This record gives sequence, C-alpha cells and structure tokens, in this order.
Amino acid sequence: MSLVLDSSAALAWVYADETTDSVLLLFDKLRVNGAWVPGLWRWEIANVLQLNVRRGRHNLDFRDHALSSLAVLPIKVDPEADRQAWGAAVRLAERHRLTVYDGTYLELALRRGLPLATLDEDLRSAAAAENIQLLGV
Repeated sequence: MSLVLDSSAALAWVYADETTDSVLLLFDKLRVNGAWVPGLWRWEIANVLQLNVRRGRHNLDFRDHALSSLAVLPIKVDPEADRQAWGAAVRLAERHRLTVYDGTYLELALRRGLPLATLDEDLRSAAAAENIQLLGV
C-alpha cells in the first residue's frame, strides 16, 4: 500500500542523526509501494536543505546528494492537492489548528485513503482525530 509522505519524515531519512529504525522501515516500504506528496513537498525539502547549508549543518554536496537520492524514489506529486489549498486543506488546518501546509498533507491522506508518514506531533494528533493510519515514529 502506498502512503502520504510529509517533509519531516523525508528529512529524518536524509539526516542520519534523525533516522530511526521506523524511518528506515518506512522507506523500505516506500521503495516498494511508492508515496504521494503535495507539490509543496519539494519546496519544503529544498528549503530545509538550503537553510541548513547557510547554517553550516552541511555543505552543498550533501544538499545536492540528498535531493538526488530523493528524486529517484517512487514519489508522485498529487495533481489535485493545489486545488484543495483554499478548500478542504484550509478547513482541516483551521479545525486542527495546523498550518495550511500541514493541512495539505492531512487532506491528501484523507482524500486518497492512505496512511500518513509524519514525525510532526501536531499533524499526528490531527491525523489520529481524522482516523488516518499513521506511520513513521
């Protein structure tokens, strides 16, 4: 079964000091079954990696290698997610006191009927309240 992958789970795979056995298992499943993300996922990943270059956490080579590693995974961008930003995603964000970005992951998991892989505690709580299966702890 496929899943919805948020940036927190993806970045935990990228950064060895944040990787857990659960994250490694999650990415083993992802390699076989694929994942869905909203279009903002790529922007979020690139932004965090670039900020961490500026902060000195890693260099440009690390950033570029991480982006290349993520690019070859079977991750699909959901074409409908952008259309939900001003509708279901913003309403879910309001209901659960989330950012609209996180509301987008929640909306995508609900609409596709897929489990959500996130390490974000607020998003995990909202997903549990919406009866969405959670992965990635």
